[in-house]
Amino acid sequence: MALLIILITCFVIILATSHSCQTPDDFVAATSPGHIIIGGLFAIHEKMLSSEDYPRRPQIQKCVGFEISIFLQTLAMIHSIEMINNSTLLSGVKLGYEIYDTCTEVTVAMAAALRILSKFNCSRETVEFQCDYSSYIPRVKAVIGSGYSEITMAVSRMLNLQLMPQVSYESTAEILSDKIRFPSFLRTVPSDFYQTKAMVHLILKSGWNWIGIITTDDDYGRLALNAFAIQTAEKNVCIAFKEVLPAFFSDNTIDIRINQTLEKIMAEAQVNVIVVFLRQFHVFSLFNKAIERNINKIWIASDNWSTATKITTIPNVKKIGKVVGFAFKRGNMSSFHSFLQNLHMFPSDNNKPLHECAMLLSACAHVKDSELSQCIFNHSQGTLPYKANKEVIKKNFFLRNDFLWDYAEPGLIHSIQLAVFALGYAIRDLCQAQDCQNPNAFQPWEQIQSKCSLECSPGQMKKTTRSQHICCYECVNCPENHYSNQTDMDHCLLCNNETHWAPVGSTMCFEKEVEYFNWNDSLAILLLALSLLGIIFVLVIGIIFTRNLNTPVVKSSGGLMVCYVILLCHFLNFTSTGFFIGEPQDFTCKSRQMLFGVSFTLCISCILMKSLKILLAFSFDPKLQNFLKCLYKPIPIIFTCTGIQVVICTLWLIFAAPAVEENVSLPRVIIVECEEGSILAFGTMLGYIAILAFICFICAFKGRKLPENYNEAKFITFGMLIYFIAWITFIPVYATTFGKYLPAVEIIVILISNYGILCCTFFPKCYVIICKQETNTKSAFLKTIYSYSSHSADGLAMSHASLDSINSNITVANPSSSGKSATWQKGKDLQAQPFAHLCRVNATSISKTLPRKRISSI
Repeated sequence: MALLIILITCFVIILATSHSCQTPDDFVAATSPGHIIIGGLFAIHEKMLSSEDYPRRPQIQKCVGFEISIFLQTLAMIHSIEMINNSTLLSGVKLGYEIYDTCTEVTVAMAAALRILSKFNCSRETVEFQCDYSSYIPRVKAVIGSGYSEITMAVSRMLNLQLMPQVSYESTAEILSDKIRFPSFLRTVPSDFYQTKAMVHLILKSGWNWIGIITTDDDYGRLALNAFAIQTAEKNVCIAFKEVLPAFFSDNTIDIRINQTLEKIMAEAQVNVIVVFLRQFHVFSLFNKAIERNINKIWIASDNWSTATKITTIPNVKKIGKVVGFAFKRGNMSSFHSFLQNLHMFPSDNNKPLHECAMLLSACAHVKDSELSQCIFNHSQGTLPYKANKEVIKKNFFLRNDFLWDYAEPGLIHSIQLAVFALGYAIRDLCQAQDCQNPNAFQPWEQIQSKCSLECSPGQMKKTTRSQHICCYECVNCPENHYSNQTDMDHCLLCNNETHWAPVGSTMCFEKEVEYFNWNDSLAILLLALSLLGIIFVLVIGIIFTRNLNTPVVKSSGGLMVCYVILLCHFLNFTSTGFFIGEPQDFTCKSRQMLFGVSFTLCISCILMKSLKILLAFSFDPKLQNFLKCLYKPIPIIFTCTGIQVVICTLWLIFAAPAVEENVSLPRVIIVECEEGSILAFGTMLGYIAILAFICFICAFKGRKLPENYNEAKFITFGMLIYFIAWITFIPVYATTFGKYLPAVEIIVILISNYGILCCTFFPKCYVIICKQETNTKSAFLKTIYSYSSHSADGLAMSHASLDSINSNITVANPSSSGKSATWQKGKDLQAQPFAHLCRVNATSISKTLPRKRISSI
């Protein structure tokens, strides 16, 4: 009985070895049903066993040399398809898959391609010959793979017959970019042109110019060698030797060629840098033999093996020297990591590689993780039965989760995910207008005209979705000041912010509109109207004062000349507002602040003199009066105060003159404005005016209780208060206002301060002249003075000069009427006697005889 069991077991093993593919279904490595089937080509095994029959039969033999890293790539494809099926991307449509093991052989890959192209739902698994395959429905809609460029090119030429989309995750041969020869080929990795360019750049930056190169004897190796040689020649980098190894592991001469290559490396002792365009199994064998010969170099790795965990498991691998590699872009691996951790729960009924991996893990259960890869490789060279119960699979995968994760190559896993999702989005677009639960809904070639995402129109750009797949994106409008004028642009182009702008979603840039505080602006018209009204007020006041030249009100205002000067200043202030409106010019920019600054300073200087005069006329403190007499020099003070402002403005014009400036910081308009040149000079000018106004305010405030009808002091006080309120408000408003209405802020403040001083200075006098003419007489004036003097406690200390001034202004009102003048003289004497008596009693310093001296301050 025991002998019978042994014979049966041996028969099973021999049968599995010699006839591994009995039916077409046996040829499929892993499968899952679905409405739409995606094919996969992966080199899960390193080679196919050679046939020992003679003559040789056209049979697909068993594959050996199980590759853990490639097996994980098949799991990445399965996991990506499961992610799509569990999402809402293809609502109601399930993706299935058929994964084939190419065994790193073009022949096996071609056989897989034949099955992929076979007609759908045909029991004979045949490919029908047709002149037009537009309506042909194959069993598979698209293909993922393969990894090696040599195999990919062979398969692609067959798939071109039906224009079936083929998306490679690793084939980097530059020739595959030729859409004439490979119209249905796509890939999610860059071509070798960019890799060789990066390698040459690294070599130049490192200062190397004497290097060796090892490559494979296939299209991938020859094309990479040719591109690399051309680029190094352009950069004056010399290649000491070029070694070519057999492309496939099944070639019996591979060990001989590796030994010859190592001998060449040792002979070229001065070559310390070697570029390696090989597959993982080439490098594994090469490095093992190089360690035995104590060869220590710098190896520049291609993306085929730069991240291979298998290479790092070589014993004493550090002895070979340093390895500098180029790798594919990595993505988010967290979801795939979770998938591997739960792999023991994944259904494995139709997954032969999963069964085989479980059996190999069982055979190597006693081996440490560091030696597990080599153990699996050695055992997979023989024959193992494909039967394993579920409990064994669960146990082995659960215990070896970390081992599997270590062998996952993030760059390739990410590329496979991109390939699957690219097909998923293409199928989604096709299924929007038809029922894809029906396998006949569309033909494979239609996907080539589809994209993972809808084409982005001009005015939009591509935005990668959360899945991190660069082929799958959303179309978003270009932001403001950006544009795109072509379809499917990766990013929007920036407009020249100084001269152009663009709205959201624009296809072009527009010239910015030039703006300034225009004459046609409604606010400008309003402010101009207020300025013209102010000018009219100035002219009317001038006429009124001219016609009432000899009245006490006009004389008490300082005389017609002083009034004319103040009114002229107000006129210039109102006029200066016009320089703030319209397109700025160099002349207007320089003139407007100077005109306002000088004219306003002159106005404040004149009012200051009037305030001093009032204090001088009605001050009864001898010390203060003496001080005011010394200080009161009207013309010199006015010229000095105004001259200082002229000097400030002149220095401003010389060293930092205001100029026209284009403000381009706003998104849609260019603001043409006057740049003040120096904020310090501008502040100094305004600050100087403020100092004069403050002095004027103090003087006027002290004289606010003097006779009302002829006293300007309290009105000057109010005028200065209005000025201060306006300009204190101006500072924060001016600092925070931006745009073309900035000049309007200063105009408003000028008008408020100008109107405030004009109204407080002249309107009360005009009111007295026009409406209270009975008080605008000399008799009424003297009566007011007498009343104030007799009732004021300070009148006892009235100065000699004040008494003389009062007495000297008492003259006959009408010489032609002797009766009236005698009466006036008598009344005058009666009024003056008690006042003079009080002064003589309380102030012995007062002269008994009042001189007839007229003081202009009254």
